[in-house]
Amino acid sequence: MIDSIREFVIDSIRDMNYSVEDIGDDTELGPGGADLESVALAELCARVEIKYGLEFTDDEAEELSVLAVGEFCACVADRLTAKAPGE
Repeated sequence: MIDSIREFVIDSIRDMNYSVEDIGDDTELGPGGADLESVALAELCARVEIKYGLEFTDDEAEELSVLAVGEFCACVADRLTAKAPGE
């Protein structure tokens, strides 16, 4: 599951016209890593919400800039796992 989430996240970053050449699990989403600006982080959240039926609070969306790609993907996978039994 996490591999497909990672692929979706990387594809989304590429679709937003950011370079994904050096992005790995340890790459932070924000400054110094993937360098996603706040608008791009919000768009990434929106894409993940739509794709996976999840919801992020505004505070969670703001905290994304300090998360690494792998951490973000793990967070999405954890939420999907928690959501699945009781949907």
